[in-house]
Amino acid sequence: MRFSVLAAALLLPLLAPAQTPRFTTIGRVVAQVPAFNQLVAPGTPIEIIASGFSHAEGPLWVSDSTMLLFSDSPTRTIYRWSEQRGLSKFLESSGYTGRMPYGKEPGTNGLALDAQGNLLLAEHGDRRVALLPLSQPSGKRTLTDAFAGRRYHSPNDVVSHPNGSVYFSDPPYGLPERARSSLREQPGNYVYRRSPNGSVTPEIADLTTPNGLALSADGRQLFVSQSDSLRPLIWVYAVRGNGKLGPGRLFFDMQPLPRRAKEVPDGLKLDRTGNVWAAGHGGLVVVSPQGQHLGTLDVGAPVSNCAWGEDGRTLYFTAGSMVCRIKTLVQGTTGGR
Repeated sequence: MRFSVLAAALLLPLLAPAQTPRFTTIGRVVAQVPAFNQLVAPGTPIEIIASGFSHAEGPLWVSDSTMLLFSDSPTRTIYRWSEQRGLSKFLESSGYTGRMPYGKEPGTNGLALDAQGNLLLAEHGDRRVALLPLSQPSGKRTLTDAFAGRRYHSPNDVVSHPNGSVYFSDPPYGLPERARSSLREQPGNYVYRRSPNGSVTPEIADLTTPNGLALSADGRQLFVSQSDSLRPLIWVYAVRGNGKLGPGRLFFDMQPLPRRAKEVPDGLKLDRTGNVWAAGHGGLVVVSPQGQHLGTLDVGAPVSNCAWGEDGRTLYFTAGSMVCRIKTLVQGTTGGR
């Protein structure tokens, strides 16, 4: 009997969730195949670390400051959050410096770090990608705001390659009246590349509404989500040695997955084994390198984007008015690169 009690006691940590939640929990972890349990332990809670925002977006973990940054585009505010200090405002009146009102989402959307550790900001209202040295908060400047003499629609997501290339998507979501806006200057919704020498080229011109961007851990592939309710797709492109992109191929189609209103493919990230964690139908959808749906993190609200943080095994994600996190069993790619 004494041995049985001891054995049961030793088994308890294996049966219990991996950690005790410190915050309010929400939603559920849904495994589609047993392999998903190797990525997220069964019973792992999803925590809400902050809430009450108009539309949280663009989470980014800054490791040397041990903080999470994220955008609230309708209020033109970028927030910071850390375990030790909680929530505070990082940057106000961000994304649009003109006269209000201006569209439903005038502020900053996607955030990333470049190879030097500067903050890159996809700014809807100012229709540009901006650069901000984190050591000099007043030193924000325009990285690029036009191609071929015409202004961008509203840069939405941005990612930096270690070779110095900066890729960004440019759907019309930040414009007043969006696709119907008379302010549109570019002939299409493109994914652009800014090279290290400052030149800009449209790299992807055949997607209806390119949105989220993510690089693989080795930097050899760029994944792009298409936030089209009729064609909710994720594409993948080879990154060539000079930073140019090769032809795209379809990686995953979300059309067969059940969806709520307003759920379309959005932001995405990869882990170091090549799994894609993508905002889309049903929440945050996890897809294997072979394109198999492994599981979903469901919080009952449309997810907009995600980012790895802390030790690389904590995934933060934004969903409507909330910022959430979950502990995983896999190492993610961190730093926005």
